Amino acid sequence: MSTPKVTKVVAAQRIRDLVAGTMKHPPSGPLTLGGKSFTADSLIQVLQSLETAMSKVDEAKAAWKDALTVLANEKAKRDPTVRAYRSWLAATYGNAPATLAAFGLAPPKARTPMSADAKAIAAAKRKATRAARHTLGPKQKAPIKGDVKVAVVTTPTATAPATPALVAAPSAAPAPAKAT
Repeated sequence: MSTPKVTKVVAAQRIRDLVAGTMKHPPSGPLTLGGKSFTADSLIQVLQSLETAMSKVDEAKAAWKDALTVLANEKAKRDPTVRAYRSWLAATYGNAPATLAAFGLAPPKARTPMSADAKAIAAAKRKATRAARHTLGPKQKAPIKGDVKVAVVTTPTATAPATPALVAAPSAAPAPAKAT
């Protein structure tokens, strides 16, 4: 059988329970734990310092989450301005790579046209994809109309009278007409 996972809340509650129990039923003399000697008061101080450290971690994590939320909100407000400024810089100083580098931007790359072979391959891939997905253009789709025929199917059972169930069977679609 597996042991349930101890969460931070459960661990903190266990520490508080140990402190409460130690205060209610203190040991009669010093305890030796892990090679160190503890009195009831020193043991309570150790446990309370652990609980304090755990709560500080929770507070720090909450502050960190708040800071991330503030950052996300600021980015949402400021990103459009930053993008517009970067676009303006690229448009204004596009021919001056040294000036763009001063702003931390790289000059825009020149667009290279596709070769004839690459265009032919892309066209063949598009055609194959349309055929595989059975996608049609608006002119090919226009003559195709859906037609549903309803058939009544009954299933005999020994305990109860049969109840008819409606089953929709789509009819075969006519072959698409060639676009002209």
